Amino acid sequence: MRQLSAALEAPAVLGCFSRLLIDPNRGEDDPTLIMKISDGAVIPGNHPITDEEWQNRLNRFHRPYHEAVSQTIAEAAAASGKAPLVISLHSFTPAWKGIARPWHAAVLWDNDPRAVFPVIERLESAGDIVVGNNEPYDGALRGDTIPPLHGAGHRSRLDRGETGPDLRHGGRHCLGRAAGADPRGAQRNAGAPRLSALSFANRCL
Repeated sequence: MRQLSAALEAPAVLGCFSRLLIDPNRGEDDPTLIMKISDGAVIPGNHPITDEEWQNRLNRFHRPYHEAVSQTIAEAAAASGKAPLVISLHSFTPAWKGIARPWHAAVLWDNDPRAVFPVIERLESAGDIVVGNNEPYDGALRGDTIPPLHGAGHRSRLDRGETGPDLRHGGRHCLGRAAGADPRGAQRNAGAPRLSALSFANRCL
């Protein structure tokens, strides 16, 4: 992650904790924020869990992560005068609940394809990478916090003319098993256009 951030000359926010502890890709009111059962297995540290421990994890991990993401986006927007391209990057398992996931990489997005389609085309051009377009989830899924909390909110401020021109770049890229694992990918893409802000989430299920 740090190599990719350096190669793209983009700031990164790294969530250095497991999503089984608390999921930074979920809103605070999402019932799956702290999973008690994951892929059929009970998570001992999460079940049972007290209200005090739930709040402790929010305060120690979830909220600081999103505060750092918001601050990074704001700083990038102020420095460039443009809407930053926000990316959430993490891995996923090859199977979930007994169902195989055939994709080596997946790109989740909401309603702005400008940064998405070039990424998908670049991945598919390798010839041996199966790419999911809004698979295994739809990028507009409610409860996924990167676009609604950081992307959409930033877009609304741009629409009001508070930050600069309305580029409205707010994507959530979920790059999976093969594409996200090779650090040489950062070197190969070093010539890519510079990104204003790059938000990295941790590994996903």
